[in-house]
Amino acid sequence: MTSERKASDHTTGGRANTTTSTPGGGLAIEGPSYSPGFWLWHATLRWQRQVTAVLAPFGLTHVQFVLLSCAWWLNDHGLVPNQLELARQAGTDVKMTSQVVRKLEAKGLIERETDLEDTRARRLRITPEGTKLALRAIEQVEQADAAFFRPVTESGASTDCVTALLRSLVETPEGPD
Repeated sequence: MTSERKASDHTTGGRANTTTSTPGGGLAIEGPSYSPGFWLWHATLRWQRQVTAVLAPFGLTHVQFVLLSCAWWLNDHGLVPNQLELARQAGTDVKMTSQVVRKLEAKGLIERETDLEDTRARRLRITPEGTKLALRAIEQVEQADAAFFRPVTESGASTDCVTALLRSLVETPEGPD
C-alpha cells in the first residue's frame, strides 16, 4: 500500500515539508528531520552537555546552578524566597527543589531560616560564598550560552529575538489546540 500526498504541501525555511496520509487515514511524516520537536530535543541535549561541562569545575550540577543563581537573583533584588517561590522562579519541582536546596545548604552556599509568618516554610538566603560562586558560574554559563546560540545570531537573529521565541514557547498555556 502506498501513501497519497495531500494537496496541502508546505514550504518552510527553503525546504519542502510534506505531510502524507496513510490508507487508514493516519498521519505519516517524512521523517524526524521534518520535526521541530526532534531538533529541539537534540539541541537541548547538546546545550545541556555544554552547560554541564562548564559547571563541572565549580562542583555544581545543572539544577544546583539554576537554583543557586535564581536564589542569588531574588536575594539581589531584595527578595528572600521560600522554597516554593524559588521552585516557581526556577521552573523546578517543589520536592526536588527542597532536596537540592539541602545539598546547597550542606555546601555552605545557601542558608535556610524559618519563616516568621509560616513556621513550616523556610526562607532562603545565599551566603557570601554562594554569591561568589553563583556570579562566577553565571558568567561562564552566559559565555557558553553565547557560544551555543552563535550560529543562530550570526544568521541574523538577535539574542533578544531568540530569547523571545524561547520564552513564548514556555509561556504559551498548555492544553488542547
